[in-house]
Amino acid sequence: MASKYVLDHPILVIDDDITIQQTVAELLDFEGYAVVTASNGAEGLAMLERGSPSLVLLDLRMPVLDGWAFARAAQERGYKLRIVVMTAAHDARRWADEVGARAHVAKPFEADDLLRIVRQVLESPEEDAPPVRSPA
Repeated sequence: MASKYVLDHPILVIDDDITIQQTVAELLDFEGYAVVTASNGAEGLAMLERGSPSLVLLDLRMPVLDGWAFARAAQERGYKLRIVVMTAAHDARRWADEVGARAHVAKPFEADDLLRIVRQVLESPEEDAPPVRSPA
């Protein structure tokens, strides 16, 4: 089923778990979204240099450059990103707030839940992303 949403830029999926990264990318691709992927925050920042994504699906606990550092570095570089945090942490909401995310989804998640959140965030008004806060 093709997505009814035409995005100017792809969705960026940043996750060090290759299975999750590929599954999410394939799911979004099947729905008609353009998708690019990165295995850590450093690769994610490199992808930003190629163009700002419509949405970032961001894992937080990753090697090389974690999700908090990615979000902080992106903000320092002037990017206003729509972020959805993907995490198995019990305090996912607090962590999502720390990186200025618009939403979070708990791993493991159902495909329908992820797609619903993606649509909601993409449909939300364009506004400046909240500031990135340091982890407590």
